[in-house]
Amino acid sequence: MSGFDPNWLALREGADQRARNRGLLAALAKHFAEREAMVVVDLGAGLGSNLRAIAPALSARQHWVLVDHDPALLAGACEAIAAWADAVRPSTAGLEATKSGKSLRVELKHADLAKDPAAFAALAPDLVTAAALFDLVSEAWIGRLVQALARARVPLYAVLDYDGAVQWNPPHRTDAAMVAAFERHQALDKGFGPAAGSRATGLLAKQLAAKGYGVERAASPWRLGADDAALVRAHSQGFAEAVSETGELPRHDIADWLALRLADGVTCIVGHEDLLAIPPAAGAAASSRQRPAAASAATRRRGG
Repeated sequence: MSGFDPNWLALREGADQRARNRGLLAALAKHFAEREAMVVVDLGAGLGSNLRAIAPALSARQHWVLVDHDPALLAGACEAIAAWADAVRPSTAGLEATKSGKSLRVELKHADLAKDPAAFAALAPDLVTAAALFDLVSEAWIGRLVQALARARVPLYAVLDYDGAVQWNPPHRTDAAMVAAFERHQALDKGFGPAAGSRATGLLAKQLAAKGYGVERAASPWRLGADDAALVRAHSQGFAEAVSETGELPRHDIADWLALRLADGVTCIVGHEDLLAIPPAAGAAASSRQRPAAASAATRRRGG
C-alpha cells in the first residue's frame, strides 16, 4: 500500500492497541500455543504496529514478513520496531530483534498488493494478518485473497476494519448526514477497486466460512477521550475532507461541524471489527466437500 502519512499511522497506534479485541487475540494465541516457531505475513504493514501488537502473544521464534507498497513506510517500520525491541541488529532482509523473550526475524517485502493479494503464497506462512486494510479493498480483491488463503490453508487475523458506526460528543445537527456521506466516500476506489468499506468484515466472514473456515468476529471500537485530543482532531479533519470530496453537504455545514469537532473536550467512538478465521483440519476439509461449506464452518461473534 502507499499514500499513508506516517505521522497519522504513528498517531493512531495507541488507540489501535487499546481497541484491539483481547478475546480474539487470546484465541489467536491459543491456536498457536504449541508452536515453537512460525512465519507471519503482515499485509499492508505500514509502520509495523500490527507486529508490535501480536508478537508478544505468539511463538518464541517468529519470522515476520512485512508487505507494503511504500518503501518509506517499510523503512519507518524498521525504525519503530528497533525502538520498541529490547535488542536489535540489522540483517540483509530487514532486522533481527528480541522482545520480552521472543526472537523476531523481520523481513521487508516491497509488493503491490492491489495487483497481487496473494503476495504471501510463496512464503508458506503459518498466519496472514492485516490491520485496517480490508475496508479499503474491493469485494473482488477480498475474493481473490480468500481463494489464495484457502488453497494454502492459512489462518487469517484481520483487525481494526471500519464498521460504519461513529459517534461524537457533543453531538451536531449534521452528524447523521456527515456519517452517511463519509460512508459513500469509503466505497470509492482506493486503488483496489470499489472499496468494501464497512461491509469488509462481513464479506470476509461470509467468503471464508464458505471455504470451511471457522470464523470469529469481535468489536474493536476506538474510544477516544480527553487524552486522545490530537487523534480526535486529526480524525475529524480527515472525516470532513472526505465528506467535502463527495459534494453532498454544503460547505458551510461541513465547516460548522468541523469547528465543533476541533474544539476542546470532544470525545469520539469509531466502530471497528476484528476477525479470526481458522481453516478446517484435513479431515474436516474432506468432509466439507460432501456438504455446503458454509454449513460446516463455525461462525461466532464476541463482544467488544
